[in-house]
Amino acid sequence: MLNKVPEVTVIFWIIKIMSTTVGETGADYLAVHVGLGTTLTGLLMASLLTVALVVQLSMNRYVPWIYWLTVVLVSVVGTQITDFLSDKLEVSLYISTAAFAVILAATFASWYAVERTLSIHTIVTTRRELFYWAAILFTFALGTAAGDLATEALGLGFSVGVLAFAALIAADAGASALGVDAVLTFWVAYILTRPLGASLGDLLSQSREYGGLGLGTIYTSLAFLTVIITLVAWLSFEGERASKTQAFPSN
Repeated sequence: MLNKVPEVTVIFWIIKIMSTTVGETGADYLAVHVGLGTTLTGLLMASLLTVALVVQLSMNRYVPWIYWLTVVLVSVVGTQITDFLSDKLEVSLYISTAAFAVILAATFASWYAVERTLSIHTIVTTRRELFYWAAILFTFALGTAAGDLATEALGLGFSVGVLAFAALIAADAGASALGVDAVLTFWVAYILTRPLGASLGDLLSQSREYGGLGLGTIYTSLAFLTVIITLVAWLSFEGERASKTQAFPSN
């Protein structure tokens, strides 16, 4: 089958950050404002993620709306895993951050031991795609824990958190431009965009009393979902047009 993930472009990173923000604000909205609670929200989102993954795995090529729907749902579930550990089981953010870092490292090690590559440009078998989505899930869980650790436990706050993680991503991009391994810098950036998106979501949605701008989780989620849907629709349109151009080349 064809490669199952999109090319890494500016639009890719915009949608990725937006999806992480939706994961943060959407999970908070369902658990707190709708009143479903952390456990029920987690079970509901996990069920939807399972369905989306089945559809995604059944495809033999990259389909934008299916892929990015799966990413958004992984973002919500990853957030819920960390929140469940912190809020329900009262696991320290230091411990959960370290634990998810170890689990993610083990996932990458297993993936590389079996496939001899961690490149996203070679997701052309079901086994590689399963490794890929496992890694994605744990990057979201790790990013959530690390973001909460920085903004809450370490007291950086949402504004400083956004700036700090943006600076780390910029440093990672600089390392990539200087010739550091592209696969390594990609996955570092992928991990860091999670706490960046979470901090941005909290900055926009949380009340001014807690250091946010007070827009609320509903408006923040809707605004970012609108951007995601618009960009994914555009990608789908461009993909279909490119396919038609290749099928019927002009003379």
